[in-house]
Formats: sequence, C-alpha cells, structure tokens
Amino acid sequence: MTGPDVRTVLSDGDLEIVGQVVHASNATLVCDARLDDTVVRCVYKPVRGERPLWDFPDGTLAGREVASYLISEALGWDAIPLTVLRDGPYGTGMVQRWIDTREPGDGLELVDLCPVDAVTEGWLPILRARDYEGAEVVLVHADDPRLRRLAVLDVVLNNADRKGGHVLESLDGHVYGVDHGICLHQQDKLRTVLWGWSGDPVDPTLLTDLDKLLRHFDGGFAEQLHEHITEAEVDALRRRIVRLLDEPVMPQPRGDRRIPWPAF
Repeated sequence: MTGPDVRTVLSDGDLEIVGQVVHASNATLVCDARLDDTVVRCVYKPVRGERPLWDFPDGTLAGREVASYLISEALGWDAIPLTVLRDGPYGTGMVQRWIDTREPGDGLELVDLCPVDAVTEGWLPILRARDYEGAEVVLVHADDPRLRRLAVLDVVLNNADRKGGHVLESLDGHVYGVDHGICLHQQDKLRTVLWGWSGDPVDPTLLTDLDKLLRHFDGGFAEQLHEHITEAEVDALRRRIVRLLDEPVMPQPRGDRRIPWPAF
C-alpha cells in the first residue's frame, strides 16, 4: 500500500464506526481508520465496554490483547493481527486490523462439528457431543501446522478462550488467532478447542523460536509487557516458556473446563 503504513494508520488515524459485532461478549465495533487518503478496516474494543469477569481484573482485557500480539510478533509467528492500544470514540481501547476470511467451502472448516462417522484422515477429534436435534457429533480440528503453531501459542499465552470462531483463515491462506482478552493470567486457565496434539512433541522449529523469545526478556521485552500486564503475569509467562523448553510436550487437558463455552 502507498501512504502511511498500517500501524501508523491504526495508531493515529481517525476511527469511524461502521458496524458492530453483536454476538461478542464485550463491546466490539467495526471501524475504518483513516489517515490522509489511506483507510484500514479494523476492530475497536473500548475498555469501557469490557464485561467484568470474576477472575480477571476489570479494565485489563484490551492490554492483554496487545500483550498477546507483542508476544506473537516477538516469536516471529505473525499469528495475531496487528494490534495497538489507543484512544477512540469511546475512550482507550484495543484496535486490531480486520482480517478478510475465506468463504466456507464444501468441506470442513479448520475447526468444525461433523457426524461421528465423518471423521476422516487429516482431522483430529476433540470430544463427542449432541447437536440441537440430539444427533451425535464430534468436535474436530484440522491436523494442520498452521493450527499446531497456534496451539503452542495458546499454551504460552495461557489462553482461556480459544473458541473455533477465534481461528481465522485469511484470503491468502494465512491463519490468525483473535480475541485474546482473557489470556496471560498467572494461574493455569488454558481452555481451547485445539487439544488434538496433546501429548505430542513440540515442533523443534517452534522450540527454537521460544528459546529466542526467552532471551528477549533480558533485553527489555519484559518491561514492554509490563505496560499491559502485571509483573507476576510476566513472570508466569516466562515460566510457561521455560517449562515448554524443558519438557517439550503439548499439555493434556485438566479439569472439567477443557474447552471454552460455547465452543464457537
């Protein structure tokens, strides 16, 4: 694109509200960020529109979204769309670049429900359930390296809300994760639909990236994260990375809340 770069437009452009994601738990507004003649579609989540949670401090979700993006970028994974914290029409909030996604095809989506007898090679079953008509179905996700990297990121972020609808495949085939407002808690809260690799070794290439990220903490990265999450949460993040490097195996689900609800 010509003119200002996307980060500058998202950070400094005028935000014009063009719509709302009505099914979102928190206020989620679709905007156009405009700077000079450059327009970037984005999502704006104002802090004042965050719904209080019993286990996450009020007013911290936007900062957690930005911290999650910074971690993804420090890993070099580009797994979360460009995200900034800025002022907007309803006050300070998270602004994230909009991702245009592929239209649904004839087959299964990257995360989907299917009949029990329709699980084929290349798909990993997560759990069985019944649909609204009482038929047995299986929650599955693709055995796809793009999702596998996202699953590792969820472990690092301690993501408490990886729903199927939070996995986006862009028009060019890149896979992004969105909605990271309830991540990075110091207590274990991992809830995800991407359990298909539980007990499997972590890809060595991803471990190399995690090792590089760990080294960043002594180079000022921890201080950068402190602007958005607490010192205790940064320390917990470091411990999760160290644990994965020491024991490079994907974790098993624990407790009754293995996936978020609803799953999509």
